Order: sequence, then structure tokens, then C-alpha cells
Amino acid sequence: MSKVVTKLPKVGTTIFTVMSQLAAEQGAVNLGQGFPDFAVPARLVEELDKAMRAGHNQYAMMTGIPALRQAIAAKTERVYGHRPDADREITVTSGATEAIFNAIQAVVRPGEEVIVLDPCYDCYEPAIDLAGARAVHVPLDPHSFAPDWQRVRDAITPRTRMLMINSPHNPSGAMLSAADMRAVAELLRDTDIVLLSDEVYEHIVFDGARHESVLRYPELRER
Repeated sequence: MSKVVTKLPKVGTTIFTVMSQLAAEQGAVNLGQGFPDFAVPARLVEELDKAMRAGHNQYAMMTGIPALRQAIAAKTERVYGHRPDADREITVTSGATEAIFNAIQAVVRPGEEVIVLDPCYDCYEPAIDLAGARAVHVPLDPHSFAPDWQRVRDAITPRTRMLMINSPHNPSGAMLSAADMRAVAELLRDTDIVLLSDEVYEHIVFDGARHESVLRYPELRER
């Protein structure tokens, strides 16, 4: 039998796995990952049990249960003032990582480029690699973790298919401002570049700051 060759030769054991193992061995508090150390809310357990006993345990529609998509649309309108079409603009996935992977596979083609801002979530580049594309890394400011949009502009080539942004940022916690969002809109105007906005921590915001979702900006929503 021939040797199995990985499609992701650059991917090894992640730092999250290493640090979680060390934290467990040493009995340390693990601040390196986003999993909670408290129990699941009792009401959630009760509702899940009720749903299972009522027979709601079969395959859902590929895009997600219609009632859930409608609820997501209503929540989005309540928070950001824009109601997406529940049938055409909302897809339910098994977590944000699957959503990111699916989005990249759907629109990025072999030989194209995807701009990512470093440091970034470690699942971005493997998804880009599996699409046959190349990740173009643009470093954030090492002190403020703010993006230099001129450097991003300089990284754009005729092969650029997608720009990925992440706010609140993993791992730094830095947030993009309204000025940043306007800069992104200006940067992408008159291009065919798709914007992938990772906003998984949208509600983990402190000190009176406001999360600047792309949904607040019509020009960015279109991308």
C-alpha cells in the first residue's frame, strides 16, 4: 500500500492542543482557548431534552431549520438594523469554523489569493490551502494590533479573491473601528474582491465599545 500523503503538510499539532495539554498536566488555568469552565445552563439542557423527546432529532435542511433562520434574521435586524433574507442569505452551520471553511471553498479557486491579517485564527490558512489558493499574510501592528490599510492595499494583486477580517480579533481582542470599516469599503470599491468577516466574538465587547459589523455598512454587506 502506498504511503498516505497529507494535503496539509504545513499543519502540525496546533499551539492550542499543546497548551491545553500542558495546562491539564500542571493544573493551570487555561486562558488560551475559548471553552467555558462552567456548566451548561439548566434551561438549555431541559429544552434540548424536550426537543429530543418530541422527535426533533432528524436531518435538518441543508441551510438550517427555517424557524431558526427566521430567528437569526430577526436577531440580526434587532442588533444591526438590517434584516437578511432568511431563505437566501442565512445558512446554519456546526460552528463558525465550518462556516469559514465553507465560505472559502465556495468562492475561492485554485491559484487565487486570500489576504489574511496576522496573527489570525489557525484554521484560516488550511482552508485556503485546501481550496488550492495562497494565503497572503499582512501583519497587524505589534503593539495595537491595528491594521495598516495601506499595507493591505499593497498586497492586492490581480489574483486577490478574498480579504478576511476578524473583529473582535482572535487572539488579541482588538476591535475594528468605524474608520476601519470605511477604509475597507474604500479599499474594495471597484474590485471583485469578496470580504469574509469573522465576527464570532461579536457580543464579547467591553468598556462601552460598539462592535462594527459589516452588516452596518451597505457597501460591505454586498460583498
